[in-house]
Amino acid sequence: MAENTGQERTEKATGKKRETARKKGQVAQSKEISSAMILMTALGFFYFAGSWLFGSLSELISGVYQNIGNLRFTQVSDASAFSLEILYQFLAVLLPFLLPIAVVGFVSNVMQVGFMISTEAMELKFDRLNPVSGMKRFVSLKSLVELGKSIIKILFIGSIAYLLVKSDMQQFPILIHQEVGQILVFIARVALKVCFFVCLAMIVLAVLDYAYQHWQHEQDLKMTKQEVKDEMRQTYGDPKIKARIRGVQMEMARRRMMEAVPEADVVITNPTHLAIALKFDAREMIAPRVLAKGSGHIAQRIREIAAEHQIPTVEEKPLAQALFKMVEIGDYIPAELYRAVAEVLAYVYRLKGMYGTA
Repeated sequence: MAENTGQERTEKATGKKRETARKKGQVAQSKEISSAMILMTALGFFYFAGSWLFGSLSELISGVYQNIGNLRFTQVSDASAFSLEILYQFLAVLLPFLLPIAVVGFVSNVMQVGFMISTEAMELKFDRLNPVSGMKRFVSLKSLVELGKSIIKILFIGSIAYLLVKSDMQQFPILIHQEVGQILVFIARVALKVCFFVCLAMIVLAVLDYAYQHWQHEQDLKMTKQEVKDEMRQTYGDPKIKARIRGVQMEMARRRMMEAVPEADVVITNPTHLAIALKFDAREMIAPRVLAKGSGHIAQRIREIAAEHQIPTVEEKPLAQALFKMVEIGDYIPAELYRAVAEVLAYVYRLKGMYGTA
């Protein structure tokens, strides 16, 4: 239910709502995918380079213990330098193992949500420290769903691991009579087998969890009809205000158009429904230009202004219709109308006694 409105969230989230949620760090993301990919990477490394890793660590540790009796520290700085040297050697051995895991963990998250840094999600919010609100989050439906998912995951993976180990338990008594190296090889073989099948199980869980997270994310983002209307109003403005602005703009454009009518040389009519005011100055214009046009009461007003300023009005129904449809206010007439307009202008010039200078 929508908060404080009583309306149901039935509408899909708009682009703005999704962008806002993303900035807050609210995205459809499954932690199981990262866990599965990290486990797969670690398993692959141990399978192909596990012997090298254990050999390198064994050699390093053996070297330290074999030479520990020969160490002499005369100053505290000597002990610090020795500790740092051992630490660097350990990191040099573990880096080929840790670096791929870090890269895979990063890539698995980028694959799901893209690269994003949500500063809003990292902000310190003191209301999160409120024990009352914290308890509400703890006992919420979402937390109970997550708890149920965790229990199912533990039972599912635990059952697989138990069944795999159980099949090798009959060999445990035999290990008593084997060398340490053989015991370690057996443990490594069983561990790799368990990890392999657990990894397959986690892939299945990751796919299911991602589908659930995507569905849950869409449900969380849903909006009420009123929220959609409010957002549209905030984004594009109130339709009533926009209509009023358009009306004012049209009125201003109409007023400017009417102010230009007295400059016209002729007004061509249809005879009463349409009116188009034309002007032509051979010294400044490449062709006659439409100063004003309109239909209905606007056409009537153009004719009235033309009469007030003694501008000739010529009734040419086909030409008036063509000019009204083809030419916008302020544009020159097209070439296909030159002949018809020239005849009208010639008629007007004759009326004015200017035919010889036209």
